[in-house]
Amino acid sequence: MLCPHRLLERGIIFSDALPLLQLHEAGNEIHLVREVEIPGGNVDYFLISTRERKVMDFVGIELQTLDSTGSIWPQRQEFLRAHGVSLLDEEFENSNFGLNWKMTAKTILMQLHHKLQTFENLNKKLVLVLQTPLLNYMRSNFSFGHLALPPRLGDALHFHAYDFHQRGVGFEISFEERLSTDVAGIAQCLGLNANPNIELEAMYEILAAKINDDTVFRLSS
Repeated sequence: MLCPHRLLERGIIFSDALPLLQLHEAGNEIHLVREVEIPGGNVDYFLISTRERKVMDFVGIELQTLDSTGSIWPQRQEFLRAHGVSLLDEEFENSNFGLNWKMTAKTILMQLHHKLQTFENLNKKLVLVLQTPLLNYMRSNFSFGHLALPPRLGDALHFHAYDFHQRGVGFEISFEERLSTDVAGIAQCLGLNANPNIELEAMYEILAAKINDDTVFRLSS
């Protein structure tokens, strides 16, 4: 899968991350904010537990789908012609379109190592949401044997793998597997460093400034 938007279907990936809000209590309000900058880079989403708009806990959530190489346009045109759609004649060189498995996997692992040091320093959790085939590729090409299965709640990094299964005439996202590890775990593959020197209260202030009525997380009906 190339488009991460499909992973947002029905808010499932966010509700699955709720148990990692260890300081969340009944009566707290849940907020969902996008694109928060921390030491090590930006995080796609933060799921935040608040009481009277004061941040009590948070979980970072990263989405990762596959990158591609080349252009898929020639294949699109050939598909349309094969189904009887009249098109203007176009000349294309071989685009060598493909899925860039190696670069996708290596890049996200490097980014995780940068960002995870901040979360581990704050004793908070970061979730990587991805499809099962990408997780299996990582297993085959990197040292993943030490990752915890079932996951350990105390680990800073949690892999949440999903797939799409046919339901009726369409496809629906479904949870498949969880794994967990820490900074030392992914450092077996990548030895990059980021500066995690940020205080917990400072992180709370960054997130508190981003929450409002529009960021309240609601499960779709």
